[in-house]
Amino acid sequence: MGRFITLDGVDGGGKSTQVELLTQWLTSRGHSVRTYRDPGSTRLGEALREILLHRQEIPLSPTAEMLLYMASRAQLVEEVLKPALAQYDYVITDRYLLANVVYQGCAGGLDPNSIWQVGRVATGGLEPDLTIVLDLPIEVAAERITRTRDRLESRGNEYFQRVREGFLTQHTLAGGQSIVIDATQTIDAVHQQICSFIV
Repeated sequence: MGRFITLDGVDGGGKSTQVELLTQWLTSRGHSVRTYRDPGSTRLGEALREILLHRQEIPLSPTAEMLLYMASRAQLVEEVLKPALAQYDYVITDRYLLANVVYQGCAGGLDPNSIWQVGRVATGGLEPDLTIVLDLPIEVAAERITRTRDRLESRGNEYFQRVREGFLTQHTLAGGQSIVIDATQTIDAVHQQICSFIV
């Protein structure tokens, strides 16, 4: 089985950039790597991603929102993650179950413990070997988001303060090893710190 790594944290923390840099670094060292985004990376996942993030005219209750993320993740695990882990040295995802616990639980008002339980059904118990949380103050994160904001990114600073606090309190329950990295550092400094936990 390959090693399963997930990157998470508040929006604006640089996850996508760090996933790309980590993939390049691992590949340069001779490792086979696959990367995915959650939600997404399957036909069902991409369709649900569109609803969850961009179809703001479709109202979603917190429970409905959480369950749609879980449906996308269940498909992701069965269709791509499990086969990839059997074939590649490293499988990296941009977000995973921890994000639901934080966004719909800690920040959205649902019970985090219940979301962990639902999530373990949806994932068939597949947990990351390493969870990397990129942390930074929400004011800094907000300044970094220059594109049109999606459904979650439009919820305001009070919501995102709860998101940040949720990541800091819940990441140790994600399974395997978990680390928090200061994402206010330079892109290269964050990358080097991530690599130091992989070696």
